[in-house]
Amino acid sequence: MAQADIIAVLQTALAPAFLLVAVGGMLGLFAGRLARIIDRSRILQDLFNETEGYDHKCVVEELHDLQLRIKIVNSAIYLSVISAIVACVLIGLLFVMGLTGYNLSAVIAGAFIIAMSLLSIALIQFLREVRIGVRDFMIREEYLEKTDQQT
Repeated sequence: MAQADIIAVLQTALAPAFLLVAVGGMLGLFAGRLARIIDRSRILQDLFNETEGYDHKCVVEELHDLQLRIKIVNSAIYLSVISAIVACVLIGLLFVMGLTGYNLSAVIAGAFIIAMSLLSIALIQFLREVRIGVRDFMIREEYLEKTDQQT
């Protein structure tokens, strides 16, 4: 195998390698979100027995949302990891094709489409989780005092 062929394979493998870097960054973001959700759920679980009435209802509702957010972030992490694994396989296939001469173009294209699709679904899941988190963060009306300047 010529040195030029290996260099060409390495250049071709850069795109999936950048995909791996992006997925790694996203996994860090997702793990951070998951940690914050877990921390918040622990705080609310401590408040669970200390609240009554409307405040207790708010704690229970937020705990339900936190459980949903945990599931959604977990699925985003899962999908991202699978996407990264497919990207690794894709890089391996590029080297096999480049070094052996086998025509694996259709398999490589399929692997890239799968990796990008999984990553897209993971991002959609992340968007869902963020929307729920923002909804839960909305400040309750009783804490927003009306002033004379507001009409």
